[in-house]
Amino acid sequence: MKEKPVSPRAQTRAELQPEQSTVTELVPGIYQLRGEKPGSHVYLVKGDGRNALIDTGVAGKFPVLKRRLAELGLHVKDVNLIILTHEHYDHIGATAFFHRTAVVTAHRLAANKLELQDEFVTFRKYRDQSGKPFWVDVWLEDGSTIDLGNYELQVIHTPGHTSGCICLYEPRARLLFTGDTVFAGGTLSEIAVGGNVSDYVNSVRRLSNLKIKQVYPGHGKVSSTPEEDLPKAIVYAQTMLDDCKSFFEAFIKTRKLQDKLGSAFGYWTRSRDEEK
Repeated sequence: MKEKPVSPRAQTRAELQPEQSTVTELVPGIYQLRGEKPGSHVYLVKGDGRNALIDTGVAGKFPVLKRRLAELGLHVKDVNLIILTHEHYDHIGATAFFHRTAVVTAHRLAANKLELQDEFVTFRKYRDQSGKPFWVDVWLEDGSTIDLGNYELQVIHTPGHTSGCICLYEPRARLLFTGDTVFAGGTLSEIAVGGNVSDYVNSVRRLSNLKIKQVYPGHGKVSSTPEEDLPKAIVYAQTMLDDCKSFFEAFIKTRKLQDKLGSAFGYWTRSRDEEK
């Protein structure tokens, strides 16, 4: 009997457990500034003449982020570019502290929500997190390229967790920054507001076609086995889709499908009392 994959949502909870905050040079010029709960990891890419941060963590941990940058000999003003992997509070919170000197970028579907300060999507107030408003200077598209000289980051739109999720692929070093799209072990995140399970399936399939040496996620451990992890991610994504189908099939069976009232969105039931 084929063993059913472990629930992606259950695994995500384990993957999101915080690790001790520290600074690690992953490859020459690329550093992980490990996140502290509830924030995400922040990645620093030292480019030729310019420095980029991938995500900024929560606003309340900005002093920690500032100290981590100081360990690398950098001040806030030395960060030239911010790249946000998606619109959630734990990845965007400290962005406003860099906005006077850095260019802020995000996928257009995330940028629109951030511009409108859509608290329903960012979860900032729901999680009782502080934060200052900011705007996105450059709205990214799938296929956009960010050239830092020694590193080139290709934008891959990977909706699923949210509609505005992106991954960043460095083709020469074969590195993939995944935000909350996929974690070590092929674990996936939850389907949040604006996300979609069908998009998630397509996103992880796209990523599996890349030649990758290491995966740098927004939470948890770095993965050095993407050739094993991404096939697992595809299975998990398909499992989520199958589970959703089973849920809705069971839901529909509980309805009294008496009248189809001309709606393209499904069946509705009228009780006998309504018909009297």
